[in-house]
Amino acid sequence: MSVTVNLTVNGAPVTATVDPRTLLVQLIREHLQLTGTHVGCDTAQCGACTVHVDGKAVKACSILAVQVDGAAITTIEGIAAPDALHPMQEAFRECHALQCGFCTPGMVMSAIHLLNQNPKPTEDEIREGLEGNICRCTGYQNIVRAVQRVAGA
Repeated sequence: MSVTVNLTVNGAPVTATVDPRTLLVQLIREHLQLTGTHVGCDTAQCGACTVHVDGKAVKACSILAVQVDGAAITTIEGIAAPDALHPMQEAFRECHALQCGFCTPGMVMSAIHLLNQNPKPTEDEIREGLEGNICRCTGYQNIVRAVQRVAGA
């Protein structure tokens, strides 16, 4: 049995026919070929698959595609202008807030959501806001610095 889901993904309408057990991350990566959303743990622990669903940060490995039927989804591919990085991406680059880059898309999406909710967070609030995202390389200090840079801009 298959189901049809209608979404807006990065501003474009999308209709997909999927198995009802298809996770949102599978729809994004396998059906739509948007591979910037990473699969890290498949248990909603690492945050590498974070996307925005109707403006809210969601771990795409923890939700079925059918649950977001009718929603607006934004992936890492949808945040930048065609000719420029999103300010958070630029801050990550400038502050050396990435090393291997595996966690970066989810970390950037979570950081954007954090600043949308709290435009001037303290360092503790930034750390708390990003606690659902795991980075195994950076030690987080430069990630916090990047978020602070955008918040201060």
